[in-house]
Amino acid sequence: MEQRLRPADARSGVSYLEATQGDAGQRIDNYLVRELKGVPRSLIYRILRTGEVRVNGRRAKPDYRIVEGDRIRLPPMQREARSEVKQPSKSLRDFIASAVIYEDRELFVINKPPGVAVHGGSGLSFGVIEALRAVHPELKELELVHRLDRETSGCLLIAKRRSVLRELHALLRDRSMDKTYQALLCGRWPYGTKTIELPLKTNLKQGGERVVRVHAEGQEALSTFTPVQHFGKLASLMSVSIGTGRTHQIRVHASHAGYPIACDDKYGDRQKDAKLKEFGLHRMFLHAYSLSFTRRDSPAPFSITAPLPDDLQSVLEQLEQAYPAANRQRNSKARSAGGLKAP
Repeated sequence: MEQRLRPADARSGVSYLEATQGDAGQRIDNYLVRELKGVPRSLIYRILRTGEVRVNGRRAKPDYRIVEGDRIRLPPMQREARSEVKQPSKSLRDFIASAVIYEDRELFVINKPPGVAVHGGSGLSFGVIEALRAVHPELKELELVHRLDRETSGCLLIAKRRSVLRELHALLRDRSMDKTYQALLCGRWPYGTKTIELPLKTNLKQGGERVVRVHAEGQEALSTFTPVQHFGKLASLMSVSIGTGRTHQIRVHASHAGYPIACDDKYGDRQKDAKLKEFGLHRMFLHAYSLSFTRRDSPAPFSITAPLPDDLQSVLEQLEQAYPAANRQRNSKARSAGGLKAP
């Protein structure tokens, strides 16, 4: 797409963008990342945080949503020469292409591998979206619908057109998209099905590390935990559905309840994790299992699942071998309630 970037003053280096109908509804941080080719993502986030980006004369926050006709003022920025802009490696492009589990004329669904970021930034040059754009250069409007943590695997939606992106974002805002995760929690979950509704606030620690805490001044966050299977007092396999999509939401809610996600290096319990590592668990056990929503002009809901990765499936199998079969029978109803395939 040809950029609509015009200098306002050649001496100052200030420039402006004008939003079109196709841009409406998109977050300004994502909009600028797409429009400002050759500008480092870290710089874009910095000028937003410091208030150097102005929309119609007012400072814009990173979560501001574009309106058709917006006039966006940008401070002077240095761009990389076009020839210097790097591309994702062939191995990453092939890896992401092989992770596509669904595609139609409007969207992709990726079974995101663990350890791969959804986008570049924070020391990473490329993620899923950059790799997919490199695989499909003919698709000029590819955008992430939502995000997953780097170590979280599973269903990731990517829109092919901005009109589809706006539609799916509206479903997320209206809580009309069902998202279910599989998580292994440390300890024996005692509550049955429990909804945790606690606000979350994101803080930046020294060095730029992002940490989320339960805080009265935070954003609304809603997570429902359903036990699927207990492994003695060591761990509990859970189905988790979320009504909101806050940063680290499931991880923080689980930790706040006293049953952190297994091998969560930020909010977890190292002593309990050490015991689970004996069963072959070496990364955070959190998987975006399923997505379901009703698409535009479609009478039937769209629903898709991503199988649990082999390494996490192997952990469950080893845990089952260590615990009596009667335990699995007692949890058959919980499996059904959680909507998960029995491991």
